[in-house]
Amino acid sequence: MKAMILAAGLGTRLRPLTNDRPKALVEVAGHTLLEITLRRLASFGIQEVIINVHHFADMVVDYLKKNDNFGMRIEISREDDVLLDTGGGLKKAAWFFLQDGPAQEPFLIHNVDVISTIDFARMLTLHCDNDALATLAVQHRDTSRQLLFDERGRLCGRQTGANSPEIVRPSQQLTPLAFSGIHILSPQLLGLITEQGVFSSRSTPTSTTGGTWASPRT
Repeated sequence: MKAMILAAGLGTRLRPLTNDRPKALVEVAGHTLLEITLRRLASFGIQEVIINVHHFADMVVDYLKKNDNFGMRIEISREDDVLLDTGGGLKKAAWFFLQDGPAQEPFLIHNVDVISTIDFARMLTLHCDNDALATLAVQHRDTSRQLLFDERGRLCGRQTGANSPEIVRPSQQLTPLAFSGIHILSPQLLGLITEQGVFSSRSTPTSTTGGTWASPRT
């Protein structure tokens, strides 16, 4: 399975730590967030990764070269001119998952600033068992941006703050859950993305319907 690490953000919530470095290179217990994420992926057998970069992009590139890509095949998707957000970033990097012809295997998307104990293998099994387009790691957590799921774990819509919920799949019972920044996508989803330029992966709830799996994030 291949993976993409979303590392292009400005890291505003980590300031002042990100005033002179990208959030990918912020350290926790002596290890950068990028190293922690890459080693977690490698521990599940993932050896091919693409990383999108924007804020202090060259620092990330130099860091990877210095560490010999941590023994992995790593490609860089540069967003030097415009930060494309999560959806636009994925669309630009789609070639990585399609370069050997039509992709067959699901792939994992991981925010670089997420540290977790989530079992990616179990998550992948659930994804395949449900024949899902997308499987999102979610949890019960206070947030102003809740995703809404039915009793079968299918994404039905979202709610932002006190605004009225946006529903794309009506259900009598909806459970609000917070997205944890980790998800598995089926390659068929890439062909369904019609947006252009800068856009969030949350911009069209219908594009991420599928099985979900909840796990505490640590």
